[in-house]
Amino acid sequence: MSIPARLMDAGCIQFGQFTLKSGLSSPIYLDLRLLVSDPALLRDVARSLARAAQSISFDLIAAIPYAGVPIGVALALEMERPLIYPRREAKEYGTRRAIEGAYQPGARALVVDDLITRGDSKLEAIAPLEQAGLIVRDVLVLVDREQGGAADLAQRGYTLHALFRLTDVLAELGRAGRITAAQHDEVLNYLAQSR
Repeated sequence: MSIPARLMDAGCIQFGQFTLKSGLSSPIYLDLRLLVSDPALLRDVARSLARAAQSISFDLIAAIPYAGVPIGVALALEMERPLIYPRREAKEYGTRRAIEGAYQPGARALVVDDLITRGDSKLEAIAPLEQAGLIVRDVLVLVDREQGGAADLAQRGYTLHALFRLTDVLAELGRAGRITAAQHDEVLNYLAQSR
């Protein structure tokens, strides 16, 4: 069974009316945080992402909290690469770190997250990494929602790598009979209007 079909079975792909982190309203929601509850699917996602990452030059993985961390950990284990993650807020106690994990300035970090809609949250996560002296050129996600994220990153000099585009996920689910033609068309129309 394909990864998109397995994501649907795991409840990671839902249809309805949802408000995204970006503030956009959407007829489809990808809740990839649920991957942690399906170890076999998370492992297979990590293996697929590892294949996609083989052509990218990097020293360590920088996972974006929160949804990107379990994906980043699984990918780090699969590729035997170190993992770090930028905190959403610097700790107010202990070491007061803005970035968790060991790294050296000048190391090349591959930023990993679950998906991208627009580039804002990725750029916010990249900023402290670069301030700490890390080099970021590439961002790897499981799904590109195709709503401007790749262009937002490209304008700032970053390359987006996605295992799936949302239109590919829809096509696969449609071929497998997992979604109706109406669901497929509603999301495609939404994407066409929101680009």
